[in-house]
Amino acid sequence: MVELSDRVWNEAQFRRANPDYQLGKPFVYVGMTGLDPDLRFDRHKANVQANRYVFEYGLRLLPSLYEVYNPMPYEAARDMEVELGIGLREAGYGVWQA
Repeated sequence: MVELSDRVWNEAQFRRANPDYQLGKPFVYVGMTGLDPDLRFDRHKANVQANRYVFEYGLRLLPSLYEVYNPMPYEAARDMEVELGIGLREAGYGVWQA
């Protein structure tokens, strides 16, 4: 989970994906990786197999939102990624998922 700059709201595609965004809530990227999260974040920021939103707008990891789930088998992580994104959107967050 990566916190995104509020500048991401200027992206029309991001706004369309978050019609119920509540003003003041964080913008986040939800993804999964088999790598150490710090290493994966560094790769995003270096534009190596990066998600565009993390590359351009990624600020920092949000370990408080994901540490409880690590480590996790691949199938469970894939399902959890979707569930987390849905839950955060329902809570008013602006969310992007790969």
